[in-house]
Amino acid sequence: MRVSGTLSVYIGRRFLLDFLLLMTLFIFLIFMFDTVELLRRAASKPNISFATVVGMSLLKLPHLGQEIFPFAVLFGGMASFWRLTRSNELVITRAAGVSAWQFMFPVLVAAFILGVIQVGFINHFASATLTRYELLEARHLKGNGSLLALSGSGLWLRQSNETGQSVVHAGQVTQQGQDVSLSDVVVFMYSGTDTFSGRVNAQKADLEDGFWRMTNAWVYQPDHSPVFQKEHWLETDLTLNKIQDSFAPPETMSFWALPGFIKQLEKAGFSAIRHRLHWHTLLAAPFLMCAMVLIAATFTLRQSRRGATTFVIAGGVMSGFLLYFFSDVVFALGLSDSIPVALAAWTPSGVATLLGLAMLLHLEDG
Repeated sequence: MRVSGTLSVYIGRRFLLDFLLLMTLFIFLIFMFDTVELLRRAASKPNISFATVVGMSLLKLPHLGQEIFPFAVLFGGMASFWRLTRSNELVITRAAGVSAWQFMFPVLVAAFILGVIQVGFINHFASATLTRYELLEARHLKGNGSLLALSGSGLWLRQSNETGQSVVHAGQVTQQGQDVSLSDVVVFMYSGTDTFSGRVNAQKADLEDGFWRMTNAWVYQPDHSPVFQKEHWLETDLTLNKIQDSFAPPETMSFWALPGFIKQLEKAGFSAIRHRLHWHTLLAAPFLMCAMVLIAATFTLRQSRRGATTFVIAGGVMSGFLLYFFSDVVFALGLSDSIPVALAAWTPSGVATLLGLAMLLHLEDG
């Protein structure tokens, strides 16, 4: 039996209204907690005003909203199916010969469209606001003038030239405008990709146009005595933009800009695993939204027979928690290159879809 357009629009509208209501509630709660956290961090910074803190929280809000998007779809689907079940509207619809798969179809379509909107439009806006937020955070809360950052063991860079590759390590890094200066520098040089050809220790290295100008450098080569040079020039293909971009989180880049940036990053010799994982995760987002609808249906379609409201709430919260935990574990495996990046990004939505389909087949046709 074919579902009428009026019924499809009615079910889809109910789902969208519940989704928007819950999304608004979640965003309001996140905004309050994030503002309180920023106020705590800014307590020791006397030059930061309350308006600045609120503005930073608003800039970060679109990015945080993306994080809870799947859970808003999950609970929105549960709320809409629960209401339709409690009011016996789904019972009447089933009595008319409409299966659960048929009246779920408009909700699945709406969830998929929401996923497309998130990836294609909201993500572009969120990445721009997050970039602005991180600049303000670096300036006001971290005391840095840029996003150029250090890991716990210092700055690590990889560069290449016509003769081979080099790995640059610096204990400290400073940036003033377009000038980058490294301190306590060690450069490991390789012929080709893995043949060690020498090392350079320098007190300081300044980035020039196509070169590192190294001061008070000791040059070490196999089977040769160390040579001290007051000034040593090392060819490099690095620029300030490449160095900054290598530290830019993939969340600060939109879905449309990531593919081109990944190619540039890999061409420059940097690792792009994190950026590839983020791009594939965004690509899988619409299917993850559909999976959330399937999971929501398993807890609500047979509610009159299988338990009380507590079962629905507990089941939804537990499902969301398990999915979040499972996604983090899989993403960590992807970042460590233990499993392929595409597999790490698509596994959460694939597993959630299969589980939802299995449960629904058991409830409806089993």
